[in-house]
Amino acid sequence: MKAIVYERSGDPSVLQLVDRPVPEPGPGEVLVRMAVSGVNPTDWKARRQWPLPAGWQIPGQDGAGVVEAVGEGVDQILIGARVWLWEAAWQRPWGTATEYTVVPVRHTVRLGSASFELGACLGIPFMTAHRCLTAGEYMPDKLHAGALSGHVVLVQGGAGAVGNAAIQLASWADACVITTVSSAEKAQLAAAAGASHVINYREQDVVEEVRKIAPDGVHTIVEVSAARNAAADVQMLRNGGAVCVYADDGGSEVTLPIRPLMMPNARWQFVLIYTAPKARKAQAVTDIAAAVAQGAIRVGEEAGLPLRHHHLTAAQAAHEAVENGVVGKVLITTSET
Repeated sequence: MKAIVYERSGDPSVLQLVDRPVPEPGPGEVLVRMAVSGVNPTDWKARRQWPLPAGWQIPGQDGAGVVEAVGEGVDQILIGARVWLWEAAWQRPWGTATEYTVVPVRHTVRLGSASFELGACLGIPFMTAHRCLTAGEYMPDKLHAGALSGHVVLVQGGAGAVGNAAIQLASWADACVITTVSSAEKAQLAAAAGASHVINYREQDVVEEVRKIAPDGVHTIVEVSAARNAAADVQMLRNGGAVCVYADDGGSEVTLPIRPLMMPNARWQFVLIYTAPKARKAQAVTDIAAAVAQGAIRVGEEAGLPLRHHHLTAAQAAHEAVENGVVGKVLITTSET
C-alpha cells in the first residue's frame, strides 16, 4: 500500500510517499481502507513539534473510508461499513494519510449515506466546536435540535474550520449565532454556514454590534484569537457566560481583568480536544453522528466550507496549504484512482 510517512520532525519536505505492507488489525482494532483524509492545523504542528515514539508517523487524525477487516473482540458485522475516524494518530503512528490504516474500533463512527468528504471533515473541528459549545456553566452537556434555544453564541472567526463547525452545530441546536469575519468573502461563507448575524470586525465595532443583537450579552464565545479579542470578549459576556479558547492565533499570551470577569461569574475555558475528558469526547461523537444522520452538517462552498482537494502524492502541498492558512478544508484523496 501507499502511505505518507515522516521519520523526523520538520517542514513539509519530511513527508515521504512510501510502500508499506497492509497492516493487520490487533485486538479491539479495525482495518480501514481510506477514501479521504482530512488535514488539520494540529497535523502540521505535530509534524514540526511532537515526538515520534514509534520512530515514524503517518499523519492525519481525521478521515473516512470502509472497514475491511476486524481484530479480535470486534463484531464482524462492521466489515464493509462506511465510517469516519477521529483521533486516529493521537499517540499512535497510524494516521489517515494512507491507503489503509488501523484504528481502535471506538475511534470509528458509522457514516451512513453521507459522503466520505463530509466524514473526513468531522473529527477534530466538529469535536472541538462541540466542546466549546457545551463547556459553559449555563450550556447543555449534549447538543440536539432545540438544545440551545434561547442561547446566544458568538463565534470569533466564522470562516475557519472550527468556526464553521461551531456555526453549523449551534444553528442545528437552535442558538442565535453571531460571528465575526475579516472580509466580505468570508462573510458570505459564514452566512452560508448558517450564522444569524455576521460582523466584519475590520469595518464594524464588534462590541457595539453584538450588544445591539444581545443587550444582555452572549452565553458563549467560541474564541480563535484570545490575545487579540480578550478586551472585547470581556465586554460581551452575559452573567455566567464563558469564553472557550481553542487556538492561539494572533498571540500566545492573554491578559484578563479580574473584577469585570468576577462580577458576572464568567468562565474562561481552554480547549484541546485530544486531552479533553473522555466522556465529553464520547458525547461529542454521539451528537455529531446524530447531526450527520439528520442532514444538519454540510460541507463545500454552499455550506461555508470550501473543499481543497489534494492527492496522496501531493501531501506536502496539502500540509503547506493548511500551514499557510488557506480558507476552507484541505482533504487528501487516499486512493490511487
